[in-house]
Amino acid sequence: MENPDNKTEVVLLACGSFNPITNMHLRLFELAKDYLHETGKYKVIKGIISPVGDAYKKKSLISANHRVTMAKIATESSDWVEVDDWESSQNEWLETLKVLRYHHQKLASSNPANSLQSAVPLIKPGRKRKQEANRYIPVKKNQLSPDTKGVPQLKLLCGADILESFRIPNLWKLEDITEIMANHGLVCITRAGNDAQKFIYESDTLWQHKNNIHLVEEWITNDISSTKIRRALRRGQSIRYLVPDAVRGYIEKHNLYSSESEDRNAGVILAPLQKYARGCKQEQTL
Repeated sequence: MENPDNKTEVVLLACGSFNPITNMHLRLFELAKDYLHETGKYKVIKGIISPVGDAYKKKSLISANHRVTMAKIATESSDWVEVDDWESSQNEWLETLKVLRYHHQKLASSNPANSLQSAVPLIKPGRKRKQEANRYIPVKKNQLSPDTKGVPQLKLLCGADILESFRIPNLWKLEDITEIMANHGLVCITRAGNDAQKFIYESDTLWQHKNNIHLVEEWITNDISSTKIRRALRRGQSIRYLVPDAVRGYIEKHNLYSSESEDRNAGVILAPLQKYARGCKQEQTL
């Protein structure tokens, strides 16, 4: 979408566990926004945090209800970053591409310049809104063009670990990576000495779409991670100034992280690995 300043409007979408959300998660949005604005080409108008659902089956993943609530608490003071609970409310795990498609359709449907009569409705006719509002309805590939008139560009915000994860067998589908890169692109926060450029060089798919991958170097380094936060909590150590104070209070009030919670989903295969590995086996038997 072009504004009067001839800058392309952008919405940043961050998917992940947020288990729990940390100050570093919030900093990713600020770093990406500064970078895009400094190019002189973009205007970031919104940031969206989309916590993954419980069906992802990641080890130590506490309930989505708590993770979404903490994310909402953490962003209460932000005038541009918000939390969306659609992904986390699904009964099954959804690929990141499907989440991007959903939010692109949502952006397009909220723009009066576009007609979505041919698109799949978010709520099916004849059903109660309360029952259908959060139900996942597949959006077919290319059903909504990323260049829909008047719609901001939706870009996936991530860390360099996402680029690296593209190489893990059965974690991502190649066609999903291709569509994410071609239709949306990445804003990837990296650190000095990081191998992000190498990951791109070693992947034909990433190299083909390298112009749609924005690498943002984090000069004021911050090594906060959810894993380290949970470890500190298990050991009775302070996490003050590592997460927003209100989030720290919520964690303490509900006693969210312990040795027991860390073992949640232990031994369970991650949802994408289950799904894609099963698909490969089925193809081999055909």
